[in-house]
Formats: sequence, C-alpha cells, structure tokens
Amino acid sequence: MSDPDIDTRVDTGPVPVLAVVGRPNVGKSTLVNRILGRREAVVEDIPGVTRDRVSYDAEWNGRAFTVVDTGGWDPDARGLAERIAAQAEIAVTLADATLFVVDAMVGITDADEEVVKILRRSGKPVILAANKVDDQRTEAETYGLWNLGLGEPYPVSALHGRGSGDMLDAILAVLPEPPPVAEKELGGPRRIAIVGRPNVGKSSLLNKLAGEERVLVDNVAGTTVDPVDELVELGGRQWRFIDTAGIRKRVKEASGHEYYAWLRTSTAIERAEVCVLVLDGQNSIAEQDMRILQAVRESGRALVIAFNKWDLVDDERRYYLDREIERDLVQVQWAPRINITARTGWHIDRLVPAIDRAIEGWETRVTTGALNAFLGRLVAEHPHPVRSGKQPRVLFGTQAQTAPPTFVLFTSGKLDAGYERFIERRLREEFGFVGTPIQLQVRPREKRKR
Repeated sequence: MSDPDIDTRVDTGPVPVLAVVGRPNVGKSTLVNRILGRREAVVEDIPGVTRDRVSYDAEWNGRAFTVVDTGGWDPDARGLAERIAAQAEIAVTLADATLFVVDAMVGITDADEEVVKILRRSGKPVILAANKVDDQRTEAETYGLWNLGLGEPYPVSALHGRGSGDMLDAILAVLPEPPPVAEKELGGPRRIAIVGRPNVGKSSLLNKLAGEERVLVDNVAGTTVDPVDELVELGGRQWRFIDTAGIRKRVKEASGHEYYAWLRTSTAIERAEVCVLVLDGQNSIAEQDMRILQAVRESGRALVIAFNKWDLVDDERRYYLDREIERDLVQVQWAPRINITARTGWHIDRLVPAIDRAIEGWETRVTTGALNAFLGRLVAEHPHPVRSGKQPRVLFGTQAQTAPPTFVLFTSGKLDAGYERFIERRLREEFGFVGTPIQLQVRPREKRKR
C-alpha cells in the first residue's frame, strides 16, 4: 500500500478516481479500509458517521488510484442528510468510476433503485459490490442484485476481506490507466492540519480556502468526523490542508465515533507539518482548546493560532481576550496569531504568511559554532544558580535535528527546569524560531569512577 504522506507520482496525468457510494450503513467505510489495507475511514454501527466526501490514496497490483468515501446516499434525504447526498452526487460526477455498495442481506431497496438512476445518468462505469457476504451459503443472496441492471454483482465481505481481490481487479479494469508510479521529490505540498474544538469554523475556513463547498458546514457541533484532505492553491503554491474533527471530550471519556474522530485528529496532527489551531474569538479559551494545544506541542509540529469569527468580537470581548491570551497562551507565545472571519474570508490572506513564518522557524538550523558562541556568552552573563554547593555548567551544545529544532546540551550536572526555560527563551531571542516548539535534551556528564 502507498504511504499517504508521500506523493511519489510523476505529474504526467491525473490519478484515476473511484467514488464509493451506497445507502447509509451498508459498510462503505469498512470496504474503503479493506481497499486501502489500513484503518483510515471512521467505521461505526451508526448510520451516517461519514458525512463528507473523503479521499484516500490507494494502490492495487502496482496501480495507483484515489478512493473517495462518501456519506450514506438517501435520495429522499432532508436537511443535513440532503447535503450529505449532494456531496455523494458531486463525488460521482468527479470520479472516473463508481463502486456501488449494496447490503446483500437486505437486497434491493427503493433507495437503491433511485441511486441506480443517478449512476446511469452520470454515464460512468459502475462496479456493483454485494457486501456482507461472509460465506458460501450467503452468496446466493447476491443473485437478485442482477435485477439492478448494473451487470455482475461482486460478493464481498468488507469485514473479513472475502472476495475483495476479484472486486479490485474489476475496478482496475474500468479505471483509466494512471500515470506510471515513479520516484519524485519526497514530501510534495506542505501539509497543514486545521485543528480545534467542534463548531469553531474549521470547515468554513477550508471551504473558503478551497473556493468551494468541500466540507459540510452545519451549526450542529461535530459535523466533521474523518480528516478531509484538500489540495488548495494559495499564493501561487499548492498546500495540502487537512480538516479534522473537533475534539470535544477527553479521549478516556470519548466513545464510538467521537473516539475514532479523536484518533483521526491526533493522526492528522502527526501527518502535518504545521497545525492551524482555530479558536472562536467570541468565546473564552476552553480546556479542550488547551488540550489540543498540548497535543500539537507534544507532537513537535509548527503552530499558527487563528482567532475566528472576529466580526463578532466587540471591544469588551477584546479586552478579556487579551487577558486570556496572557494567561492561557503563555506557553506558546512564539506561535504567530491572526484574526480572521472564515465565513466572509476577511483576513484569511494572512494565513499563508503566518504558515510560512512557522515553517521557516520549524526548519531553522543553527551551526554548532554559532550555537556554542551563543551558549558561552549566555553562561558567562547568566550562570546557573548554585544548588547544594554545586553549580552545573553548560559545556557544549549541538543541534541534533530540525522540524522541530532539537538541541542536545552536554552539562556538568542536571539543569533546573527554570534554567532550561531561560535557555529556550534566549535561543528564540537570538535565532528566531517563530511558530515552532524547541526541544532541549540535557545530558549531564557522568562522574568518572575511581
């Protein structure tokens, strides 16, 4: 299977796209995971867990293609469900082929027949997957699906993997030939994760950046569950934005798809190079915000903080927000902060310069010579306090890595936590490191044995 973080394809043509559609709870996301060979799509026994169209990189028999998982498609849907159906319909129009998933144990429903009409109108090839066929005995249930007029139904068990190879071969037969898989410069577009509590406007921000309704936006908190990847062109460059589910609860308290949403969000943070933490400017900074902030810091990712819904922030709220920033964001004073209104697009042009500054800080390297000259001056001007008659000294330092900047300090003894924070603060004053955490590893010199 291909690594989703590394784009290894040559740009000789578009990678073919497969849309996966079907009624709610027929097992589309489980089947997507089976195709990918990894747990990527959120799966739960509640209909409607997948709400956006979510794309993943897949590979079968050496051929690369993109799989688009869609929300459950009910042609009679209203409200949020209606918009989920609209996302599925968009996916079909953008795709090269469609995988139509039907629950073989339920058989053909009126909703399935309505979906078939829409699939026929699209004029794209359709592969029919009869899911939940777990053994030879239940295979007979699939014969009735010939009546849909979509050709041979492929009996599969998304849960156990039965029949998935034949189905994938049939999919490759109808997908156009992709460009050859070849080595390319590693990394591809910069990866930006948009993180924050539910309903702070993460999806609105991604939609505004993408210039289309790419992610469902609804006043119901927690509309996004899967991380949604979107390639966006900003400032003449391509970026890979990852919209994530809001983290509402502590992971120990989260259950069901909330737990998986938290899992996906932490995975998105790990995959990203920069995290944009979206905070609701009109509401107080909450415990959940601090928890997400901590997750970003611990992962060593670069950070930009965006205060959204700024059009709703009055003078009184600004006064209290300044106090909250001083109190709650003291640990991340180094992160660039911008004020935006995602709904109208006000000041979102400030996002790219802030991300650029954070990436520059994240990838800053200090030469060993410059670092030790700085440490020499620092120790001479501000030596470590004497503790129990001993005064540890910094003997030598080196930068072990960038992204995030990690420094190893060789010392004559253990340093106080306060002195480590002092060194970090002075490193920032001297060398910048805007938008990035700094990791200090202290290695006290071992006493010689007599």
